[in-house]
Amino acid sequence: MDNTVLLKEGIEALGLEVDDKQISQLINYKNLLIEWNEKINLTAITEERDVYIKHFHDSFTCILTGVIKEGCKVIDVGTGAGFPGVPVKILRPDIKLTLLDSLNKRILYLNDVINKLELNCVEAVHGRAEEAGANKQHRESYDIAFSRAVAAMNILCEYCLPFVKVGGYFVCQKGPGYKEELEEAKKAIEVLGGKVADVREVLLPFSDIRHYIIVIEKIGPTPAKYPRKPGKPTSNPIV
Repeated sequence: MDNTVLLKEGIEALGLEVDDKQISQLINYKNLLIEWNEKINLTAITEERDVYIKHFHDSFTCILTGVIKEGCKVIDVGTGAGFPGVPVKILRPDIKLTLLDSLNKRILYLNDVINKLELNCVEAVHGRAEEAGANKQHRESYDIAFSRAVAAMNILCEYCLPFVKVGGYFVCQKGPGYKEELEEAKKAIEVLGGKVADVREVLLPFSDIRHYIIVIEKIGPTPAKYPRKPGKPTSNPIV
């Protein structure tokens, strides 16, 4: 199967709609990812088919949660190469997106992606989650926070929930070990003002990869002491 067909049919298999302009943007995004990956470390996944399935289709599964409302304000925390935020933005151009990353080299890459794909209402911000989450400009000002970062759930909650408004959601993508992580994160979720609203299992199209999308609703404000200073959530997680 042609990889462009695989990309389009995979999106449709997830029950989502895509037009020719969006397919073109996604192909251009893939090309920029591969081009920049030769200069800075963005991804170990470089085969076109794998990029489409493991990065793009996987990112689109966030839309299946149903919590991304029209015009909502979204932050992708520790976005790295732009996942899941940029693919979601391409399929949902109505959202306002902030891409947060701690490495300035990746911010330069993300700004190139934003400009060349002509994405509106997208901002790449250089900063650590612990510092940005305490900043009044960002704290509790987003409808949704995304994270596909490789960190334990109790740590991710301290990174992400401070960004989310009461009534908003933290959408987190995890692998098969999500149950143990959720159990360990019970106290952190409660302390930080959240509650588990949904766990959705997704089989990625054209693969045998099963991922789990955890949706945490923000039901109360995050106490002022969180997030703690950089490094603290990792070295001393809430348990």
